Amino acid sequence: MKEIGGYFNLELSKHNATFLHSDGICVNTGRNALEYILVSIPHIKRIWLPYFTCDVMLEPIKKMNISYLFYPINNQLEIINKPSLLPDEYIIATNYFGIKDQYINGLAEEFGERLIVDNAQAFFSNPLAGIKTIYSPRKFVGVPDGGIAYMDGGVDIEQYEQDISFNRCSHLLKRYDLNASDGYADFKSNSHQFINQPIRRMSLLTSALLRSVDFGDIKKKRVDNFRILHQELADKNLLDINSFGDYSCPMVYPYYVNDDELKEKLIKEKIYIATYWPNVFNWCKKESLEYDLAANVLAIPIDQRYDIEDMNYILTVIEDERKGSNNRR
Repeated sequence: MKEIGGYFNLELSKHNATFLHSDGICVNTGRNALEYILVSIPHIKRIWLPYFTCDVMLEPIKKMNISYLFYPINNQLEIINKPSLLPDEYIIATNYFGIKDQYINGLAEEFGERLIVDNAQAFFSNPLAGIKTIYSPRKFVGVPDGGIAYMDGGVDIEQYEQDISFNRCSHLLKRYDLNASDGYADFKSNSHQFINQPIRRMSLLTSALLRSVDFGDIKKKRVDNFRILHQELADKNLLDINSFGDYSCPMVYPYYVNDDELKEKLIKEKIYIATYWPNVFNWCKKESLEYDLAANVLAIPIDQRYDIEDMNYILTVIEDERKGSNNRR
């Protein structure tokens, strides 16, 4: 029986009947979006995946006892020596930082239904027809969890229970009343809850939060901020982003630079730079490109909370560190 009256719930916009990618298979986490795809593929024997990826990608692969092999990438963030897939083998390719759309399109033509696209860093990139794809909305907007999968002929999602998310929201709420640092322990603790979670349908709370988001406005702000940084940093960036081709919407500005002190300087100025991904330091040799990417690509925030003034401030900090570095030589 429906409850009527009593205290109010959190007020969220109900203007949007859907949200970006709500036509996909909406589950509780990004890694479980991958597991949903793997569960839906009959007779899968082996997965190829990049060294330069998050270690949570291995969780569903190991859970299902699927054999896996790693492949290296080059300084264009593209596969070196693409494998010739044997029967029942699949390959995961990452749309790095949301700026490798054009390359992913080419891989889709080459590998077809054997390709699994990791769009965790490319939430605004469209899924390609017939291509298995995963998304992770919480890397782009303030939701506690959630993952989305696309694939043809997947298992019935209704067989899974619906997730509950209210107990993973403390870091989101603290960030309103307190500083980001005050909620960081909660963020880590809430993220830890995702480990070995079974597949569940996306929670009502996460779905409602996503329906309240203006994704068009978010995309515009991200693209604008990215272009501001790129205009000033492109000639110093070891990633030749101009050669990557068209993209839908970046997650961060990946600034690849050999400056051991810049990341520390940015963080000291409360410009928080995430490391993608620390597990690479254990997987790869120090002289490998993947190790260097994990160590020296600075993932500069460009998201919808910030504007041109914030981007100019970031550029000022970077320029001050560059001048200081030159003076120290």
